[in-house]
Amino acid sequence: MTNLVLFGPPGSGKGTQAAFLIEKYNLIHISTGDLFRYEMSNDTSLGQEAKAYMAKGELVPDSVTIGMLRNKVEKHPDAQGFIFDGFPRTIPQAEALDALLISMGTEVSGLLSLDVGEAEIVQRILKRGETSGRSDDNDEVTVRKRIAVYKSETAPVFDHYALTHKSHSVNGLGTVEEIAGRLSEAVDALRKH
Repeated sequence: MTNLVLFGPPGSGKGTQAAFLIEKYNLIHISTGDLFRYEMSNDTSLGQEAKAYMAKGELVPDSVTIGMLRNKVEKHPDAQGFIFDGFPRTIPQAEALDALLISMGTEVSGLLSLDVGEAEIVQRILKRGETSGRSDDNDEVTVRKRIAVYKSETAPVFDHYALTHKSHSVNGLGTVEEIAGRLSEAVDALRKH
């Protein structure tokens, strides 16, 4: 089973490349944003719990998110693997994901981080903002704040997986096809081990 964490700052191309990896390696895409929307729109017990926290303006605890991840993984017992998008974002989330997968007889195969410099990211997001309709994509100050949050809170997850030699940095510059080629090489190397 190939379980990948697709990683990188906002605007690094994760969404574009996730679609490619899902297709090429027949992986199940797990986006925490999609999970939350599904659980809440179907009024599941986890969805209700998440709504209650959100209604109070509080962050949804990792235990609720992990419950949603478990449900999604269990729905696909014959999957060849999963690609985690938007999770984990913190060390405690990475530890919770590791524990979940180990309890299911598998583990994170690797974390693939798209390496893109801040100036390029800002340029990409502002360009995306011309058509995305997202107000946070149009304001450079907001974009730079999002990058700063990523660096302080999320980037340490790379180091967590580096301790077990599972973190891999992939050059995120070039054409979509060039980046996809580099990601493929990294995934193929992970699958040989």
